[in-house]
Amino acid sequence: MVDFKTIINDAKTGKSYNVAVSGHHANSLIGKNIGEIVDGIFVGLPGYKLKITGGSDNTGVPMRSDMPGNKRRMLLMADGQSFHEKYPGQRKRVAVRGATISQSIVQINMVVAEYGPKSIEDCLAEPAESSAEN
Repeated sequence: MVDFKTIINDAKTGKSYNVAVSGHHANSLIGKNIGEIVDGIFVGLPGYKLKITGGSDNTGVPMRSDMPGNKRRMLLMADGQSFHEKYPGQRKRVAVRGATISQSIVQINMVVAEYGPKSIEDCLAEPAESSAEN
């Protein structure tokens, strides 16, 4: 079984929410790419549509949207995504991951693409309240 930490960003309010995803919902995210829109039911937000914007593996290596596959590779980078030069013309070999979610990914970053009928706070608070009653 795979477990993911998903960071969901709500652009309207500027808030981010950390949601743990496990079980069959986590398995259904494997194979998705950066830029794809997934159903919010996978992270406990029914009626929402979420866009995958990135992620990282267990050592903190970031995913890169323009690199196909799910493997970790060492790329020679100039200033841009995953590397920022200290002086003009500097280049460095940096580890990055492909754009496909695999079992080695730990964190997935998402942004809300379409909003559902209930607020995010209400959707994420319901399971905590129902477990407190039992």
